[in-house]
Amino acid sequence: MELKDFVAQTLTQIIEGVVASQKAVATHGATINPLINPMSDSSKHGFISCYEGFAQVVRFDVALTVTEGMGTKGGIGVFAGPVSLGSSGQSNSSNSSVSHVQFNVPLILPNPPPRT
Repeated sequence: MELKDFVAQTLTQIIEGVVASQKAVATHGATINPLINPMSDSSKHGFISCYEGFAQVVRFDVALTVTEGMGTKGGIGVFAGPVSLGSSGQSNSSNSSVSHVQFNVPLILPNPPPRT
């Protein structure tokens, strides 16, 4: 896989993941990637000021493994603890490389329900 294809696929999957999570948390009163208020200095307290409130930053460090070899379909595998996604197969000879992708996503958590 060429670097430009790797970058394009990685960024596309990050965006698709953010969009899917935005839809999933909307009914819970949470906001993912809110509109940032550039006039605030709240970041020195570990938060980002947004027009909707204060966001936390969720940091991701994802290891991506690319394996190519005889008899194995080449592809990207994402490994997170005991869970793995990607291509697999047996091969007499293969080449693999691991790349790390780091990115941050601002998140406003939902407020607790009002006490009655």
